[in-house]
Amino acid sequence: MEKEFKAVYNRFKLHFYRHIFGTLNSAECEMSVMEALAAEVIYAMGEPTMSQFAAAVGISAPNATYRVQSLVKKGYVERIASTGDRREHHLRVTDKFIEHYAINEEYIGVISGRIAERYSAEESRIFEEILGTISRELMPETTEILDGIHPGAEE
Repeated sequence: MEKEFKAVYNRFKLHFYRHIFGTLNSAECEMSVMEALAAEVIYAMGEPTMSQFAAAVGISAPNATYRVQSLVKKGYVERIASTGDRREHHLRVTDKFIEHYAINEEYIGVISGRIAERYSAEESRIFEEILGTISRELMPETTEILDGIHPGAEE
């Protein structure tokens, strides 16, 4: 099972990296690879604060601030004032980032469609249940990160 899981994981990464390098080399994209990865982490986390983002990726607050400021300046991330504490800001990716990221969402849709075509509705439901269990219960390292932002809520 580990061999097959690794193979699927690697194929998703390869698809993503191919897109990242292809997009980043185009004239319409100004992000570096590190910026693209930082923006993707922010997107995956929802709307983290700067300190939550820094903690999630294991970098210092000044380093996180530097990376985020660059993404804000280029229009890929925006800082949103917190409704509770106006001194605190949340980070949110912009539509400009979503346009570049859409290829990943589309690929997941393509793979999901292929699974639905290949397997019965019951097999697909069981697979979905397994994926949900993996996401919610078997990956506590990422659950802790996501729960710090949106307690109890996960896609």
